[in-house]
Amino acid sequence: MNIGELLDRAAISTRVSAANKKKALAVIAEIAARNFGLEPGAVLDALAEREAAGSTGVGHGVAVPHARLEGLQRMRGVFVRLEQPVEFGSVDDQPVDLLFALFAPKNAGAEHLRALARVSRSLRQSELREQLRKARSADAVHALLVQDVSARPAA
Repeated sequence: MNIGELLDRAAISTRVSAANKKKALAVIAEIAARNFGLEPGAVLDALAEREAAGSTGVGHGVAVPHARLEGLQRMRGVFVRLEQPVEFGSVDDQPVDLLFALFAPKNAGAEHLRALARVSRSLRQSELREQLRKARSADAVHALLVQDVSARPAA
């Protein structure tokens, strides 16, 4: 599975203002609900429940919030770039400005874990993170995320 199969351009937002982690997750929930035909409250509850188990802030200003949801037929993603980083409880204690949320069907198995690994591996690339922070449009972000990043050195 590649990132392009997970992420529609309509599920990318590059100029999001959020005062804190909860607000950032609420924005993600709204985008997911609008694009995937779900209830925003149910999406936010699922994200919040996962965050309560431990932060999805993976370091270098990146978070990969995720949840399993009723009503999804396949893995889906939402990408958000915050205008100002927010505290996220990340492993490196750095605030987060790049969020790639993953949503799986309630009964998804290993596919969910493979998608998480793929997104996390991609966003470990320092060059990609820098390019995502500079991208001006959803199309530009989409192009960066779907290209093969395996040749890039890790940060």
